[in-house]
Amino acid sequence: MSRFSEIKDLVMSMEDDFEKFYEKKNQAAGTRVRKGLQDLKNLAQDIRKEVQDIKNAE
Repeated sequence: MSRFSEIKDLVMSMEDDFEKFYEKKNQAAGTRVRKGLQDLKNLAQDIRKEVQDIKNAE
């Protein structure tokens, strides 16, 4: 479940930047949002591979 916590923490850490970008039109926050989403994508891909490896090992 620690992997799930990693995803939740990453999503929650982006909350302020989402607000700054969408409500205040802060362009730098948009850059941070895009970086955070790329990190989320990479983390999800790593977890997906890990799950597949565990599944195939059984």
